[in-house]
Amino acid sequence: MNKKDNILIIGAGLCGSLLALRLAQRGYKVSVYESRPDLRITDISAGRSINLALSDRGFKALRLAGVEKKAREICIPMYGRLIHDIEGNTFASNYSGRADEYINSISRGDLNGILLTEAEKHENVTIHFNAKCTSVDIENTIAHFKSYTTKEEFSVDADIIFGTDGAGSVLRKSYYLEKKFLFSYSQNYLTHGYKELEIPADKNGKHQISKDHLHIWPRGKYMLIALPNLDGSFTVTLFLGHEEGEYNFKELDSEEKIKNFFQKQFPDALEFIPNIAEEFANNPTGALGTVKCSPWYYKGNTLLMGDAAHAVVPFYGQGMNASFEDVTVLDEVLNEHEGDWSVVFKAYQERRKQNADAIGDLAVENYYEMRDHVANPIFKEKRKLEMALEEKFPNDYFSKYSMVTFNENIGYHEAMTKGRAQDKALLNMVAHHDLDAISDLNEVLKKVQEETNEILEEDKVAGLK
Repeated sequence: MNKKDNILIIGAGLCGSLLALRLAQRGYKVSVYESRPDLRITDISAGRSINLALSDRGFKALRLAGVEKKAREICIPMYGRLIHDIEGNTFASNYSGRADEYINSISRGDLNGILLTEAEKHENVTIHFNAKCTSVDIENTIAHFKSYTTKEEFSVDADIIFGTDGAGSVLRKSYYLEKKFLFSYSQNYLTHGYKELEIPADKNGKHQISKDHLHIWPRGKYMLIALPNLDGSFTVTLFLGHEEGEYNFKELDSEEKIKNFFQKQFPDALEFIPNIAEEFANNPTGALGTVKCSPWYYKGNTLLMGDAAHAVVPFYGQGMNASFEDVTVLDEVLNEHEGDWSVVFKAYQERRKQNADAIGDLAVENYYEMRDHVANPIFKEKRKLEMALEEKFPNDYFSKYSMVTFNENIGYHEAMTKGRAQDKALLNMVAHHDLDAISDLNEVLKKVQEETNEILEEDKVAGLK
């Protein structure tokens, strides 16, 4: 390993552009190839990307690369969920009992553009657009491309190749096609997909519903969510079965069916979506899946990062944050082992894999929480108690959501393990009215901690940790 290595990054999305920027800052020569046009001059995202939530893990990586301030300038803080029931009633559920903790709605395209521009400021970075990677010779670190502009095929010979080319990664595909090593891979899809719609700004360019919340219309088997944009609009996403259930994407095949569905299930949202039938018909239906694979690297030649290594469904708002955290962890490993890519890649996977798998599992769990549990009376009582504990004991109590979203120094696996035990303890106590006779929050905290520790010990004995 030396700073003269020619590093090739496949994919100039969020992870790839941040990785290019950070490696350039460390002095490496970096070439980035992206199949899509330059999103700074071409609109390529309409109806195709779920709105993103930026939180502490993501900010830590952006801070490392010196672009946190620029990112914050295009953020809209969301302090909690605003739940809409079928009658149009709403209730708020804060994300944290600590006043300074919130997530941020951010434009994927705008943030990606910032990272690309910052990366290109370094003379040791070159970014090529409209160049589709078709395959990778992982033994000889040669990537093969086809230009969408000239239609020509060409190859790039590199010293090191990073695959940040998303859930459909060509580098990952080359791992199992070349059969150079034992490679495990799974891609599990939900039976539900998603479609994006829009609540436009009002005539004055203002938000028509609260911009301080992530809006959720939970309906058990499906749900609608909405996140605010800087221009006063909301990106609205419907999560619905592809073919299963009373309502599904396959059956909603006419303007009448679409409008009837929204009128029955989301009447207060429908009044703000004037072009519902047109948008529903024209915007694509996306798939939702989780990718897990191992190993992420081949020798000291290639490494998968971001969604290419561990794509997750979007229901914990951690997909982008997890990919950004990949860059943070790689940077930490480089600080310790710079000089041998083989050692770096192995150490990186050992440090990162368990946490990446954990956030994949947590994201699927949170889907069921968002579409159903948030409206459950016991769950609502549990959340009220969590908020009270966090407000009263900001340094001693952290909910599972807070550990995942707001505590950048706790790994996803630890947050998942402790958070699940804590959730079980709280739900049991609320459901069994164990806390009804306790008015002192100090006693409540003590009891919750004792119950949580007992469950953790039981799980350890049972081999569940």
